[in-house]
Amino acid sequence: MDSAELQPMKGILLKVCSVVIFVCMSTLIKAAGEGIATGQITFYRSAFAIVPIAVFLGARGQLRAAFRTDDLAGHIKRGFVGILAMSFGFYGLVHLPLPEAIAIGYAMPLITVLIAAVFLKETVGPYRWSAVLIGLTGVLIITWPRLTLFEAGGVGSSEAMGAASVLLSATLGAIAMVLVRKLVQTEKTPTIVLYFSLSASVFSLATLPFGWPRLDATALTLLALAGFCGGVAQILLTESYRYADVSTIAPFEYTSIVLGIVIGYTLFDDVPTSTMLIGTAIVVSAGIFIILREHRLGIRRKAARRHMTPQG
Repeated sequence: MDSAELQPMKGILLKVCSVVIFVCMSTLIKAAGEGIATGQITFYRSAFAIVPIAVFLGARGQLRAAFRTDDLAGHIKRGFVGILAMSFGFYGLVHLPLPEAIAIGYAMPLITVLIAAVFLKETVGPYRWSAVLIGLTGVLIITWPRLTLFEAGGVGSSEAMGAASVLLSATLGAIAMVLVRKLVQTEKTPTIVLYFSLSASVFSLATLPFGWPRLDATALTLLALAGFCGGVAQILLTESYRYADVSTIAPFEYTSIVLGIVIGYTLFDDVPTSTMLIGTAIVVSAGIFIILREHRLGIRRKAARRHMTPQG
């Protein structure tokens, strides 16, 4: 480990800054209004994110090297799954209150555990399985008022479709994270970040023939700023992992729900319901438990490797 990893407070600060800017990105997308094609939102989010990413890599002399890859097919696969995840997430963001869209998105790390156990054959013990089941129960509590058949519109209402879309986005996002785990075995982080933005831009641009409405200056500016914010937030998030362990900074992801509640209430008159708050508390608790459990298991694995290493 290098000296950068001895600065956990810097890592936490970068993580919190990335969370704040990601929430700003979501706010800008929601403020752009309904009626914008999901593929159109995704294109602006991806294309304008390339600007700060390219500037950052260029300033560090890593831009040319970032284009070198040994697994182009892996990047394309990850980009396709990632673009689907973003598209469903943005659809849900437009049709749901901001805090609920954020809270349902917290299902992603829970679903990642499930997918990693099934496809990567990772060992998952009873504690983490219990946390996943409890966390998904929290997601059900959040989404149930939107999905119930007894309310006007039933499962076909826009909010029900929004809740289902965010949950599907979380599932696809979990699959994308599993694909990233495979990519990091051979690819550098700048390469993964750059190729995702490039592939996402190309895939989302392919939706143009299906009809993109003409944007006024306000909507265009909001979406462009959202994309730029997304790129900046991605850089800050990536840098945060240089200064602190994942288990140290990951829990700060949940500060986004506080920001989401404040912004949702202030800008969009979204008043959090009791079921949303209860469900969110359950999901956050389960997520933090899994993070801490992974941290303890990581310490045990390192200790076991040291014990097995022959001493000279």
